Amino acid sequence: MLSNRAAQQALAGPTQFLVAALSKMWNDYAAREEISMNEMTILAFAAVAFIGIATPGPTVLLALTNGSRYGVRRSGYGMFGAVLSDFVLIGAVALGLGALLAASEFWFSVVKWVGAAYLAFLGVTLLRSHGTLDISQEPQGTGAGTRRAIFLKSLLVAVTNPKGYLFFSAFLPQFIDPTLPQAQQYAVLALVFAAIDFMVMFGYALLGSQAVRFLKRSGAVWLDRVCGGALLALAGSLAFYRRVTT
Repeated sequence: MLSNRAAQQALAGPTQFLVAALSKMWNDYAAREEISMNEMTILAFAAVAFIGIATPGPTVLLALTNGSRYGVRRSGYGMFGAVLSDFVLIGAVALGLGALLAASEFWFSVVKWVGAAYLAFLGVTLLRSHGTLDISQEPQGTGAGTRRAIFLKSLLVAVTNPKGYLFFSAFLPQFIDPTLPQAQQYAVLALVFAAIDFMVMFGYALLGSQAVRFLKRSGAVWLDRVCGGALLALAGSLAFYRRVTT
């Protein structure tokens, strides 16, 4: 387990790297395109993004349970899955998929039911666990497979949820200047969102890894059941979710 000092050092490293990378990318882009995005716009975007990401949801629950099972280091695979899903969702919205889901009842329903079924599967898996803190479907001892499973769970939970596409479709255009190249703006906002997502998921994984230190076997079962029940509730919420039509 990580000590508080070690955890802070582990968080400081990726945080500093991400902030530096974002700053360099934006400065290079702004100099090349001779533009300057309003700093208040970026801060407003970051603030709203943080609230949306930190609000408990499927990826948050996975980060929490991954941290309790595998520790912060291995949970990083789930964090990278969540980050990749951000780029997939925002890229899809930039290409018009969000508008397609908002307009097509058929495709919206396809994505919705796939997402609800996958959330329900994860929830039932957690409810059936016995406090072993291992929901991986891979055999014991296959480390590479387990890491792949952690990564794919976080990725699939996000990309099979139509709410994400609709959210970004309504959210991102408010921060896009139509007079400037849109592809680069979407790319910068995706990087900002992904950086915040990574840090928030790191925090939840760290919380899970520290909480499990105080749990006995019965406590681990309780944690599994709470998270499993929450995932089932989210699956039900998604199943009954309807598009807003005008």
